[in-house]
Amino acid sequence: MARAKRHYIPGYVWHLTHRCHQREFLLKFGKDRRRWLHWLFEAKKRYGLCILSYVATSNHIHLLVFDRGEHEVISRSMQLVAGRTAQEYNQRKGRKGAFWEDRYHATAVETGEHLVQCLVYMDLNMVRAGAVKHPSEWVESGYGEIQQPRMRYTLIDHQCLRDLLHIPSMDLLQSFHRGWVEESLARGRSGRDSKWTESIAVGNKGFVTGIKNQLGLRAKGRKVIESADDCRLQETQFPYSGFFGAKKSRLSSQNLHYWEVYPVDTDG
Repeated sequence: MARAKRHYIPGYVWHLTHRCHQREFLLKFGKDRRRWLHWLFEAKKRYGLCILSYVATSNHIHLLVFDRGEHEVISRSMQLVAGRTAQEYNQRKGRKGAFWEDRYHATAVETGEHLVQCLVYMDLNMVRAGAVKHPSEWVESGYGEIQQPRMRYTLIDHQCLRDLLHIPSMDLLQSFHRGWVEESLARGRSGRDSKWTESIAVGNKGFVTGIKNQLGLRAKGRKVIESADDCRLQETQFPYSGFFGAKKSRLSSQNLHYWEVYPVDTDG
């Protein structure tokens, strides 16, 4: 399968999502989610991946990263993490075939209130799924690491996250973060929001228009859609959600990235 051209733009935050093949629950056990986290930490060590938050669920992952401009850091990191996680799982289970869907989705997120929204949206993922009542109960997520930073094997770049949110201290970040999550829970704002998985960019109009202009021909045919709360550069022809429905639809290659993470058993 041909690889898509990378379109990450330095200096921006990116929300990445990647699902297990055919929505299988290949990450349903904690040990498998922890192996994904292990390789995520390895990507941070090897390539300098700047991680702002993360969550590994039973059948997909969310990753929030900042592109500092180093060559192909995000793409190389995703390839390492996805490839090694799949290889280890298949070898241990005696399994053949794809572990991940071939495509992972990338959305540029404006800093400020939109970054807060995305961060909280990720925190509440397993609440939406009904697995837990509060994000603190799901171990493999960034919520706990922000609230109780680890001394070793730290994944999140707290300083970068604070800088992007213009929060001067760790205590304030933790306090604000708890408040954002509690407010969303109290107001029942834990539902799914397709803008984080079906958009190329989310922010105000100037931000989204700027992303579209920088992408040039790669953003051809994409519409800038405004709502009362935000603006987004939408995947209009081939929505991301369609790929995960009963019938697979072909997606645009401009913000969906490909690689061969494990050889497919063509004999079934």
